[in-house]
Amino acid sequence: MVNHAGTPVYVHVKVCVIDDVWAAVGSDNVNLRSWTHDSELSCAVVDDTADTREPQDPGGLGDGARRFARELRLLLVREHLGREAPRDREASDELRDPGGTFDAFTSAAAAPDSWYERGCPGPRPPGRLRACRAPRLSRWERALAMPLYRALVDPDGRPQRPRRRNSF
Repeated sequence: MVNHAGTPVYVHVKVCVIDDVWAAVGSDNVNLRSWTHDSELSCAVVDDTADTREPQDPGGLGDGARRFARELRLLLVREHLGREAPRDREASDELRDPGGTFDAFTSAAAAPDSWYERGCPGPRPPGRLRACRAPRLSRWERALAMPLYRALVDPDGRPQRPRRRNSF
């Protein structure tokens, strides 16, 4: 992610919004180490206030969208896209639809990528998104890196002996 000046920034918070119903915000990673050894804090919220705007049930499970989860998602989506919220809360907004949000993210990430590829002519396109492309490792790079990764990286916080035995 980048700030308004285009400088990359590191954000440690994690946000999860599911079907505009359930929201969780916190610093923990989804692994044993984060849940047992690190100082982390998270909060999950399901509010009682239904959001009657369309789509009323984006997950199609009959539980309906909730105001807090949807507003949190829309706030973060607009921030990352560099968009203002509509003045009228009830106004049509393609970002309420999950498909519209996905399309907006895709095109918003393509604009800065193209701008950088062209040598940054003119002002930077709005938004804070860039496409994430995983590096492609050759067969030799993988052969050298994977044993080191397995031996040195500690994703779940277990000491070496239990990790080798695959136990806790």
